[in-house]
Amino acid sequence: MSETDKVFSGSIAAIYDSHMVPLFFAPYAVEMAARVAAHAPTAVLEVAAGTGAVTAELLRQLPKETTITATDLNQGMLDVAAARLSDRRLRLRSCDAQSLPFQDKSFDAVVCQFGVMFFPDRLTAYGEAHRVLRKGGSYFLSVWDTLDANPFADVVTRALAEAFPNDPPDFFRRTPYGHNDVAAITATLAEAGFGGITAETVTLPSSAPSAAHAAMALCQGTPLRSEIEQRDPQGLARATETAARALEREFGSGPVQSSMRTILFEAQA
Repeated sequence: MSETDKVFSGSIAAIYDSHMVPLFFAPYAVEMAARVAAHAPTAVLEVAAGTGAVTAELLRQLPKETTITATDLNQGMLDVAAARLSDRRLRLRSCDAQSLPFQDKSFDAVVCQFGVMFFPDRLTAYGEAHRVLRKGGSYFLSVWDTLDANPFADVVTRALAEAFPNDPPDFFRRTPYGHNDVAAITATLAEAGFGGITAETVTLPSSAPSAAHAAMALCQGTPLRSEIEQRDPQGLARATETAARALEREFGSGPVQSSMRTILFEAQA
């Protein structure tokens, strides 16, 4: 993993929230929050919360007495979340999922949507989740399935490989869509102390107002932006247009729709 894979700051955070969240994260946030709510927790910790897609759904679906602590490594992402989420039940805090600043057995549930792929030491991060969970508490996490099972990102990755044939940007294949081995993830969770581990593949629709909107999300609302700018400091707009044309060829003009596929895990402390 490149160091830039973990950086969601400045305009990336804002475009992530305005473009990526509705395209990819909001639909799964509804699904994730429903699974958490089914356990009726009283204290929830969310790690790698980003700009608060799942956080907002947890606030909507959980009882009024449930407290939610949402954390992220990137303060810029939490700043965006803070600007639109205001609730007495919510605390926002910047911290590393591999070194959580919370006491043992503080939470009934720990939630991580599409964050574990960015952890350099997943065993340590899982161990921290286990440490802060009360006995019988649940750890909910999700990862993207393979790149070819997620067509929007796959089309953009292939288009940029053609635009940069000598050094193709590989952020999506390497990190977001590069950690989906169910057996390996299950084994690491078990090593961290979890039991009752289940994994379920979930496919949902993904849509955007236009191919250009989806291209903006993927090229400028993720660390792929850094990879593009490293290869061509003045080429971000051109690369985004290249991605938009490829998406339009594949999905048509006007509003675009495809599918996306993830794996949702639940594990018991």
